[in-house]
Amino acid sequence: MSKGRFITLEGGEGAGKTTLAKALSSALEEQGVKTLITREPGGTPNAEALRNLLVEGETDRWSPLSETLLLYAARVDHVERLIRPALDQGLWVICDRFSDSTRAYQGAAGGMSTAQISEIDAACMAGFGPDLTFIVDLDPETGLERTRQRGEGATRFERKPAAFHHALRVAFLDIARDSPERCVVLDGALPADQVASSALAVLAERLGASQ
Repeated sequence: MSKGRFITLEGGEGAGKTTLAKALSSALEEQGVKTLITREPGGTPNAEALRNLLVEGETDRWSPLSETLLLYAARVDHVERLIRPALDQGLWVICDRFSDSTRAYQGAAGGMSTAQISEIDAACMAGFGPDLTFIVDLDPETGLERTRQRGEGATRFERKPAAFHHALRVAFLDIARDSPERCVVLDGALPADQVASSALAVLAERLGASQ
């Protein structure tokens, strides 16, 4: 049995990652590739419990360091109990957010230094990371308007000021620029089917998935 592939989707609020995850999973399943869609923070019962602590409450409920440590506690459980076992079974795991979101949200936009996050990541992940990352780029105001149209209560992160969300966009684009062998930027302003088509073309080129 061949080992699975780990694909992460990154970007700001309302960028369309959830829609893209479903489209990629559906296309891969049609090709006979077994997939698993998951998310961060979350994916396992323990991580979902921590997710509630992280996304609910006042915007200043946690410091960037506290958030980072909670996120990595959730991430370790997620990887150990769900992601690694699925990859070992040959599944292609599609994850809505992973370590790059910590680098953007708690790091560039939140105030944690790159060195601090890298040290925590090295200690917790021991080099584990995605085979391919899609960064869905979208104007922050457009993304936040999409989240409002869902009619759901805004999360702590969605309620943060505009400057935070603009810093996130810059951070994700910087991550893509610094890791071109792993990251591909997609235009989140395009129709969802076009975003998915672009992503599938990259999967075919880089990971050998058929279109």
